[in-house]
Amino acid sequence: MNIPLFVGVDVGTASARAAIFDGSGAMLAQASQTIQIWRAPGGIVEQSSNDIWAAVCHCVRAAVADARIDPARISGIGFDATCSLVVIGRQNSPISVSASGDASRNVVVWMDHRATDQAAHVNAGNHPELRYLGGAISPEMQMPKLMWLHEHMPKTFEDADHFFDLADFLTWKATGNATRSLCTLSCKWVYLAHENRFSTSFLQAIGLGVLADERFARIGTNVAPPGTAIGAGLSQTAADDLGLMVGTAVAASLIDAHAGGVGSLGGTLSDGSIANPSQQIAYVFGTSACIMASGPDPVIVPGVWGPYQSAMIPGLWLSEGGQSAAGAAIDHLLRSHPAFVEANALANGIPLAQWLEHRISQRHTSLSSAVIDVAGLHIVPEFLGNRSPHADPGARATISGLTIEDDLASLERLYIAGLLGVAYGALQTIMAMRAQGMVLSMIVISGGAGKSPLVRQLLADATNMDVVFPQAAQPVLLGSAMLAAVAAGSVADLQAASAQMVRSSVINTPNPAFAAVHIGRYQAFTLLQDVERMVRSL
Repeated sequence: MNIPLFVGVDVGTASARAAIFDGSGAMLAQASQTIQIWRAPGGIVEQSSNDIWAAVCHCVRAAVADARIDPARISGIGFDATCSLVVIGRQNSPISVSASGDASRNVVVWMDHRATDQAAHVNAGNHPELRYLGGAISPEMQMPKLMWLHEHMPKTFEDADHFFDLADFLTWKATGNATRSLCTLSCKWVYLAHENRFSTSFLQAIGLGVLADERFARIGTNVAPPGTAIGAGLSQTAADDLGLMVGTAVAASLIDAHAGGVGSLGGTLSDGSIANPSQQIAYVFGTSACIMASGPDPVIVPGVWGPYQSAMIPGLWLSEGGQSAAGAAIDHLLRSHPAFVEANALANGIPLAQWLEHRISQRHTSLSSAVIDVAGLHIVPEFLGNRSPHADPGARATISGLTIEDDLASLERLYIAGLLGVAYGALQTIMAMRAQGMVLSMIVISGGAGKSPLVRQLLADATNMDVVFPQAAQPVLLGSAMLAAVAAGSVADLQAASAQMVRSSVINTPNPAFAAVHIGRYQAFTLLQDVERMVRSL
C-alpha cells in the first residue's frame, strides 16, 4: 500500500534539515547540511539564498534516498525557516545586502542587529500598530531592516523585486508563487492579520511609504494561513532540484520556532489525555529561545510580541516572547572559560554540554539539587539584548559571583548557572503573560536543548511548571510536515493534524524542596537586570 508521506524542511541559523514523516507523525528518515554564514562588525550577519536552497535540495534528496521510497509517495512538502530577510531582484536573482558588494550575500539574518537605530526610531513614534508588537518593534524584524536598506543601500532597495521572509522565499522558490504566510507577515512585517492589511499610514510614518504606493507588491499582496496549498504545487524546476514530483503540494510556511510550536502543542499526553494548547507554552530552545502562548482572545502583553491572529494555530491568538541568545549564550559561556579546551579534549567527540551534564548527574541523586553547586553565582545571559519582556536590544549579559577558579568544576558551575539564567528569562516572560490574565499551566519544550534531562528539570524548578518533552525527535520538522499534510488534503487542518501526529512522552515536574532557592535566585536575576540598565544609563 502506497501510504502518503510528507516532507518537512527546516532552515535554521547554521544548517538546513529535511525529514520524511508518515501520517501518524513517525519520522522515517532525515538529513542535514550546513549553510554558509558571514559576520561583520556592527552586528552584521549575512547568508546566501542560493546556498540555502542548494542545502535544502541536498537534504530532501538525501532524506528520500535514506528512506528508500519512491518520490511519488511524497504528497506534500512544508517549509519553516528563521525570520531572515531575503532580497531578490530582476530575473529572480539575488541582490547584495552586504558592504562587500557580493551579490550572493542577499540575506540579512534574523540575528543581524544593523537596524538597531531604525528600530529605536520606530519605537519613538509611539505608533498604534505597535500595540500588536508588545509596544516595541525589534531590530530582528523586517521593517527596521528595510529602513536600513532604504537609508544605507538605496540602490539595493530600489532594484529589489521581492523582499521575502526566508520561509516565504522557500515556498516561492518551490512554486514560483509569491504568496506570503500569515505567520511570517504577522510576526515580522507589522501585518495586521485581524484586519487583513498592512498599515499605509505606518509605512508612510517610518519612511517606507513607497511600499504602500506600489500596493505592497514587493512585500506581499496574497497572504495565506499556514498549511494552505500554494499555487499548483512544485514547479518543474523545483521538482528537478528537490528530486520530487511536479505538482507535489507545497504548504504556506511557518517561522522555525512556530513550526516547533505546531509540532509540540496539543496532541496526546503520556497519560492518554488530549492537551489543551491554550494552556500550554511552546518553548523552543535553540540558538535563541522562543516562548509562544495561544488563546481564544487577543491579550496585549507589554514587551511581548503580538497578539497575532491565527499566526500559528488557526483560530487562536498568538503571543510570542523569547530570548535572542539561549543556546548561543550557553555556548559562549563555555567557550570563554579557561577549562574549555581541556574539557573538549576529555569529552572526546561527545558534545560538551552532554559531557558536562553526565559529570553533574553523577554527583547528584536528583538533578534539581544541581542548583546547590552555584550558590552565589548568578548569570543574566543577555549577550544579544533582551527580547522580552523588556524589549531592550541594548541590554547586555551580567555575571555576579565569579571566582578565580579555572578548573573543570568551575566550568560545570558556569554551565548550570547559565542554564538557570536562561530559565529565569523564560519565567520573566511567562509572568508578564500571566499578569495580563493568561492561564498557563505547562511548558512544552523543543529544540536541541530539550533533549537534556538537566535542562528540563532546571526549567521546571525555575518556573514551577511541568515541562513536557514531545515524543517526536524533531518537533520543528514534524511541524513543517504537518503543514504538508494539510496542504495535501490528508488532514482537514492543523488541529486535526495535531490530534493525529503529535504525542508527548516525558514530563518533568518541579521539585518543591528547592522552590525557595529559585525564588531567591530569580530576585537576584531581576536585580542584576536593573543594575545593568542603571550602569548603562551612566
